[in-house]
Amino acid sequence: MSERSSAPSAPPMRSDVNGDLPTPDIAEFIRFCHHRREVGWPELYDEMCAVAARREFHGWDTDELARRGLTLTLFDMPQVSSWVRAVLARPIEVVERGPAVAARGVPQPIPS
Repeated sequence: MSERSSAPSAPPMRSDVNGDLPTPDIAEFIRFCHHRREVGWPELYDEMCAVAARREFHGWDTDELARRGLTLTLFDMPQVSSWVRAVLARPIEVVERGPAVAARGVPQPIPS
């Protein structure tokens, strides 16, 4: 029997273990794409790529999204899918203001 060298192992998949969320502008991009085509993953990924290619969100292309922390590469797909799930599963204020603010709830008026 001949020994075959094994291919290098793939990098570990990143997960939402820390509960990390994208920045508010990337969360807005995800919601924008989902609103245009209310589809699930991976069709939403295709829509995100198409929106970036046509610069339909604030004129941003893939380079501008990457500067803001979102890369649409296959290598980063686990992170992107995690962010999509997190953004679409949480109310807007949780994503934009952070979980600590949303946990406190909506400020109540002070009785007069």
